[in-house]
Amino acid sequence: MPRVVTAEMDLEIWSPVDLILQVAATRHTPLAEESLTLRQGDREYTPTEIVDQNGSRLHRITGEAGVLEVRYRAIVTGPAAATEPRDLETITYLRPSRYCQSDEVFAQARRQFRGLEGAELLTAVEDFVASSTTYAPGLSQGTDSAVTTLMTGQGVCRDYAHVVIALLRAMDVPARYTACYAPGLEPMDFHAVAEAYLDGAWYVIDATRLADRRSLVRIATGRDAADCAFLSYHGGAVGLQHLRVDAEWTAGEDVDPDLPGGADDHRALVRIG
Repeated sequence: MPRVVTAEMDLEIWSPVDLILQVAATRHTPLAEESLTLRQGDREYTPTEIVDQNGSRLHRITGEAGVLEVRYRAIVTGPAAATEPRDLETITYLRPSRYCQSDEVFAQARRQFRGLEGAELLTAVEDFVASSTTYAPGLSQGTDSAVTTLMTGQGVCRDYAHVVIALLRAMDVPARYTACYAPGLEPMDFHAVAEAYLDGAWYVIDATRLADRRSLVRIATGRDAADCAFLSYHGGAVGLQHLRVDAEWTAGEDVDPDLPGGADDHRALVRIG
């Protein structure tokens, strides 16, 4: 079923800055329409597009002082093409990272999930994080890690994803972080989930249980949130004046009878499409 995704930002730039955006759907996503505009008064920037090893698309400009209006819109026509996992990729996503310190949670994970493997392990980790963490917008910090979230028991989607990833890596399961658009998400925003590698494929785990995993549109994939920020900048100062994100299913002739009808069964193995 088609999905329409949009993002708009107004950025206050105080001095020339190297600005990098990750708001576009990944390169592998089938799109009927797509537009990305960056305007500052009468000037329209043409960004440089950089595609990383996962197909994530970064758009880069040198911004000048003033208010920059960023507008993105895309119509997604179907599921993204599956990519063949690489050996280096699975090794990378077994290692501890900035926000997913699997080495620091190793003892807890091994004690709590002893004897579990495969889909049973994925379900147990998702259940634990869902039940032990309270969704609390505004109470977590951008520098909070999986260890912090385990201690406080609160956070937002990025925090849930970091805990899931850290625990799975501690159990020798490759796990990665994915930023996405999520039709039906409440409250609506950019969303983040974890993905776990099992039997040659990546499966999505969303311990927030706030969105239908079958609806997700991939934006960026990486070790943790540090690799998938929707906005990053260097050499200057930037303020976020306005942010609005939206994503929705739309009716069409190619409606898949299995989507999005029925509740998302969080014990089922689902791939991001």
